[in-house]
Amino acid sequence: MKSSKEYDIIIIGGGFYGSMLALFLSLTFKKIAIFEQESQLMTRASYHNQARVHNGYHYPRNFITALRSHANYEKFIATFPEAIDDTFLMTYAIAKNTSKVTSAQFIKLCKQIGAPLRPLSKKVKDLFNTRLIEEIFAVDEIVFNAAKIRKKLEKELKQRKINIYLNREVTSIGAVNELLCVKLKDGKSYTAKKVFLCTYSHINSVLKSSQLPLLSFKHELTEMPLITMPKGLEKFGVTIMDGPFFSIMPFPDRKMHSLHHVRYTPHASWIDERAQTFDKSKINSKFLYMYKDAQRYIPRLSGISYKDSLFEIKTVLTQNEGNDGRPILFRKDHGLKNLYIVLGGKIDNIYDIYNELGKDLGISLKDYIFLS
Repeated sequence: MKSSKEYDIIIIGGGFYGSMLALFLSLTFKKIAIFEQESQLMTRASYHNQARVHNGYHYPRNFITALRSHANYEKFIATFPEAIDDTFLMTYAIAKNTSKVTSAQFIKLCKQIGAPLRPLSKKVKDLFNTRLIEEIFAVDEIVFNAAKIRKKLEKELKQRKINIYLNREVTSIGAVNELLCVKLKDGKSYTAKKVFLCTYSHINSVLKSSQLPLLSFKHELTEMPLITMPKGLEKFGVTIMDGPFFSIMPFPDRKMHSLHHVRYTPHASWIDERAQTFDKSKINSKFLYMYKDAQRYIPRLSGISYKDSLFEIKTVLTQNEGNDGRPILFRKDHGLKNLYIVLGGKIDNIYDIYNELGKDLGISLKDYIFLS
């Protein structure tokens, strides 16, 4: 085995969560390293998503998730103002048939958490097929540019002298005396006082090779088509609630929109100890199915143009499969003392992880200064 280098903290996974945890932990710890198997930070699940900053509207069937989303909304905006795009008209519509919530229930939830709803003009309402839609609302919801977030995080990590190891795949974690030892595929090993496993869909892969207890995850191979909108709808976003429907969201980094469909976005799902790999070239797109269904609700969408599809493995806790909740997973001493497991269901969950970690390590959140 090649020589070991010792750190206070090792973070496995250089996505949004891993990077933000490193910055938070730098308040207390000096020697921190991030190990990322891709060639760049934030290239997988942190990038391949709807770029939505949730304000609670999306979770009418899970009050806690809705409430925490609303509570974290302004914090995210304050942290990344240069990456936020609020120039779009964002709408939520309640379907008449097969929706799991009514307009009255949706309105009640928004009042309870304090998320504002506004009426829409007749011109916007006329875009929708009223035979299928019960009610439509304008909402306060924004999107982020993932590339701009990455750029800011890279700058902050460099300023705080956090070591970043790219193209480094971690194979296992073990204990050596009072330290944890992280072993890499290239044969090198590194030790740390504390290790944070933040590899999202690959958490169980590392745990299994380390002979540590596995967690109960559901994995989905998902497709998110990127499209251009018809003339006049370039600044429009919509989410149909709450059932086998769809969202069309701005995707600022590519200057397009993304299309997500509850029924057709997942290509396959499984409950297993590890995420499977996939070959994008061998996957048949389901864009046409998404497009035709979306057009039923908003006929003007007949003018959208398909450009590309982003594929990713999405991972959720099996306990939240049926209730649409997206809580954080935060485990301390998972099989080994000072091994932490972190999985966030949404990008703004990071502030809830700060709360949990702050309590555990004695870091006062009042001392935390948002990124410069």
